Amino acid sequence: MKNVRSLSLAAITAAVAVLLSACGSTVKLDENQADANKPAPISNAGEGSTSGVGNGGASSTSVAPVVVDGSQSNAAANADLGKSVYFDFDSFIVKDEYKPVIEGNAKFLMASHKKAAVEGNTDERGSKEYNLALGQKRAEAVVKSLTLVGVNPDQLEAVSFGAEKPLATGQGEEAWAKNRRVDIRVK
Repeated sequence: MKNVRSLSLAAITAAVAVLLSACGSTVKLDENQADANKPAPISNAGEGSTSGVGNGGASSTSVAPVVVDGSQSNAAANADLGKSVYFDFDSFIVKDEYKPVIEGNAKFLMASHKKAAVEGNTDERGSKEYNLALGQKRAEAVVKSLTLVGVNPDQLEAVSFGAEKPLATGQGEEAWAKNRRVDIRVK
C-alpha cells in the first residue's frame, strides 16, 4: 500500500510539472523579483532624478516619512504631480528615481482622501496572459509603495491593462520603454 501511494504521489508530481512547464512563458522575471509579496523598495538614492525612463539602481528598503503640507491647494498640488512610474524590461521593482512621484501622489491622496486607479502596463513583448500578470504586479508594487508612505489602501485600486494601452506605437526600445509603466489616475 505504501508503494502504491508513493507511486501515485510521484505520478501526480510529474503531471503537475509537465502542466506547469507547458504553461510557461519564454519571458522570465529576475530571480530577485520572484516574491510578489515583498514591498516595493524606496530609498533616498536617486532622489533628484524624476525624468522619464532611466536606468535602475540599487534598491533599499528604507522609507522616508511623508509630511502633508496644507498650505498648497489640493488642485494645484495634483496638477504638478508626475502620474507615471516606469519600469525596466520584465521588472516590477519601483526604482528609486520614482520616489518623488510616489511621495507627491501620496501627499495629494492623503490630503484629499480621493481614490486612485493604479494602472499597470507592459510593452507588447510576451503573451497576453504574461503581460496582464506583469502589469498587475507593477500596479501592486506602486500600491504597496504608496501605502508604505501613508496612503490608505482603501483609496487605491490596482488594475492591469497588459499591453492593451500603449503610449507609444512602433517597435524598438524607445517605444517599449514608454509602455512599461504604471499610471496613477485620481478618480
